[in-house]
Amino acid sequence: MTPSERDERVDDASGEGPDVPEVPEGAEGGRGLGSTRTSQEIIDAWYERMVSGEEGSGLQTIGLFGGRSGEDYGLSRGSRLARIGQIVSIVRRYDIFHGLTPKSLRRMLEELGPTFVKAGQILSMRSEILPQSFMRELGKLRTDVEPMDRNTVLEALRAEYETPIEDIFDAIDDQPLGSASVAQVHKARLVTGEMVALKIQRPHVQEIMAQDISIMRSLARYASKFMGDEQFLDLRSVVDELWQSFREETDFLVEARSLEEFRRNNAGCAFVDCPKPYPTLCTKHVVVMDYVEGIPINDATRLVREGYDLSEIGIKLADNYTSQMLDDGFFHADPHPGNLVIRDGKIVYLDLGIMGRLSSHDRSAMRDMVTAVAQCDSPGLAEGLKRFSISDTSEVDDAHLLADLDAIVADYGLADLSDLDVGAFLNSLISMAQKDGIELPSSVTMLARSLVTLEGTVHALLPGTSIVEIIHAHLRAHTSASELARRETKRIARETVAATHGLLSAASDAGLAMRMLTRGQLRVNLDLAGTEDPLEDLARIANRVTLSVIIAGLFIGSSVVYYARIQPVIFGIPIIGFVGYLAALVLGVWVAQDIIRESHRRRRRR
Repeated sequence: MTPSERDERVDDASGEGPDVPEVPEGAEGGRGLGSTRTSQEIIDAWYERMVSGEEGSGLQTIGLFGGRSGEDYGLSRGSRLARIGQIVSIVRRYDIFHGLTPKSLRRMLEELGPTFVKAGQILSMRSEILPQSFMRELGKLRTDVEPMDRNTVLEALRAEYETPIEDIFDAIDDQPLGSASVAQVHKARLVTGEMVALKIQRPHVQEIMAQDISIMRSLARYASKFMGDEQFLDLRSVVDELWQSFREETDFLVEARSLEEFRRNNAGCAFVDCPKPYPTLCTKHVVVMDYVEGIPINDATRLVREGYDLSEIGIKLADNYTSQMLDDGFFHADPHPGNLVIRDGKIVYLDLGIMGRLSSHDRSAMRDMVTAVAQCDSPGLAEGLKRFSISDTSEVDDAHLLADLDAIVADYGLADLSDLDVGAFLNSLISMAQKDGIELPSSVTMLARSLVTLEGTVHALLPGTSIVEIIHAHLRAHTSASELARRETKRIARETVAATHGLLSAASDAGLAMRMLTRGQLRVNLDLAGTEDPLEDLARIANRVTLSVIIAGLFIGSSVVYYARIQPVIFGIPIIGFVGYLAALVLGVWVAQDIIRESHRRRRRR
């Protein structure tokens, strides 16, 4: 039964009836994208170009028409065209360019297969691309798929090892622990007696996903010719993120290395762990790691029955995740409850297939942004965003950026940290950054999705507590005086460099202005509001400043003479010091009277 049929049965049971994909343009819930051609015409034209070979020539694609990064997934033209035919037959049932509803989009992606499901999951966190109604619906995309049968699993294992698998595994459980679009996991026992979790990649999933990503890129490029830039969903960044995720998720040696690195980073943490990999048994398509049996982190009843404190688990989870982000720069990118269990007093992270990385530069910017959010500091938040940007920010309108950030801070920053909606805040921030010309790296969007996921996990354990509050507390507790001084020195150095560039630029402009002035090519009209003779007023200001400096010098010099006890003295004060004090007093009184008289004159003129 297809996902669409399953949904229709549910809808029928509720009495509402199934949704029909063909919704007229402009209907409520639809999203008319403004094409003058029907979706069928565009799809048919693209399909004809693909079949004729026109589409793809000279284009950078994945697999068939020229691999990326030198990788070849063994795709043939025939298999590509067959897959295109499948996609077209599904898409034709949905009016994708007129009135596509959130529910019909989700159903279509589910029918299109695992690659499109994963793309939908990425889109579900991209508020700058889709409205909230679409994001909420795409968040429901299924992750469980039909499991592989035992024979398929054994054949996949035999293809990976030169040694007979009977010499490696003593037993493999028929019932999988989990089955996803890329792989499924089985409990197994090695011939040496250890209980392990065996993660096996589905056969040909690399070729299928690489082919789908190539087709998605071609379709998006072709459809964009008929749509306005502001009307068509710009999926290029999503496809790029999908490609990066695909490369990491389908190379299981990356996950094996991630397990080892994560264990090293958290070796000093008594309450965090992850499965131990068996490197000699890991291949590009198989991961063998310790079998971990614990209490799911969302099973509150069982945790309390076993004597665990839910609030302690929530605080330690968020605090450790902060260390992963800001101290190690290597964090679990999908911390949902299914990937977290409690065993022997430890929080155990499972499924390290997708991990995120932040450079030291990015970690420093993230620290500054968290502090800025906690302090409602819009300029600090703007500086952190610009440091994150992978594009040139010299043309960014700072006044407009600060105005946008002021609005975001007014919406989110003025509330208690415990009331902060992290998901809405991050979505607003990312969307605003793109609008103001700040291009954020994919690691930031990945981190944003991870924090939203973690927020949901922590909220179930600590209702009413925001992870931003815990992150800010972590920063305060783990920032030593020397570290604070080092960061402040770096900040001053950055600002000094920026100020130096500004001064040099101003000096260059001033030099040009002076040359034009001496040649008679430039005239300066000085007009100060509220004054009749600007030059006279400036001269009076300069005189007062000069007298003030003299008064200060007399006072300081006389104090030095007083403490030096220079003879002779009068009234216990050296004569030289007494004269200096007296002169400073007389001049000070005169300057004060002059200021008062000038103030009275200005009032009378008004």
